[in-house]
Amino acid sequence: MTSAAVMEVAKPRFDMDSPRWDQTTFMGRLKHFFSITDSRLAISTNKQLDDAKDLVQNYKLGMEPPGTKEEQLRYAQRLYMSAFHPDTGDRQNFIGRMSFQVPGGMLITGAMMQFYRTVPAVVFWQWVNQSFNALVNYTNRNAASSTTNWQIGTAYATATGGALVTAIGLNALTKTAPPLIARYVPFAAVAAANCVNIPMMRQQELINGIVIYDDQGKEVGKSRKAAVKGISQVVFSRIFMAAPGMCVLPVIMERLIKYPWFNKVPVLHAPFQVLGVGCFLVFMTPCACALFPQKSTIAVSKLEPDTRKAIQDKYGDSLPYVFYNKGL
Repeated sequence: MTSAAVMEVAKPRFDMDSPRWDQTTFMGRLKHFFSITDSRLAISTNKQLDDAKDLVQNYKLGMEPPGTKEEQLRYAQRLYMSAFHPDTGDRQNFIGRMSFQVPGGMLITGAMMQFYRTVPAVVFWQWVNQSFNALVNYTNRNAASSTTNWQIGTAYATATGGALVTAIGLNALTKTAPPLIARYVPFAAVAAANCVNIPMMRQQELINGIVIYDDQGKEVGKSRKAAVKGISQVVFSRIFMAAPGMCVLPVIMERLIKYPWFNKVPVLHAPFQVLGVGCFLVFMTPCACALFPQKSTIAVSKLEPDTRKAIQDKYGDSLPYVFYNKGL
């Protein structure tokens, strides 16, 4: 880029690596995730995403094109954060992006809640859901910890098997239960699978530890306890994300099927549930992501003895907390 194309540095300039809103508060994180989980971002082309990345990187160097407006920079930052991994800077796969959570999740969850009565339907939709979850979990993992294809395959098979066993087993137990109870089987299976899928997909972090940093972003070691804390938060967030739609909609459906007009149009039941789940996910996806900071902290005093000693030997008492990326 020629010097003529270099824009005179304006003050103040904002940090393109940091979200627009304060991430130490829930409301700040909520605004941030509302902006990057917007489903409209999911249809951005690769060229639009790469152009946004180039603009973000050029801005960091003070080399953005002359006349670039703040709105353009903010939108480029939003696109970048919605589609590129915070650890590697690589473009994420389409299905695994958080901006695809609402359309992907509403279709699959709505189908699971509609087709829950027969074993073949349960098997198929739980398999689809766990395939989707495995891809999302892998895409949003802490990329500083490598995962082999064997570990990915094992995690996928274990989570899918756990979901199927839970769903089929509960289906059998609820044969004589009230219809409303049977409608909660998909949620129980999803919750159980999340407790398996996420830790298994990120097992390397639990085995070898997650990379931890000082307040300047410098790596200071690895910690298994930080990994346990981060993964536990992600598991809780995912269950929290699914809970309202999968717990409230069964009650609504049981009320509606008592009306003859609703029973006469069974073809509308599945679309109704899909749209219902979508309405919940539009709000619950950013809410769940915002529950805990993505750049999380853990007290040095709570780390493993050897890691704690290494940090204290180097920093003394000047570093009471360390930071890590918990993933999403």
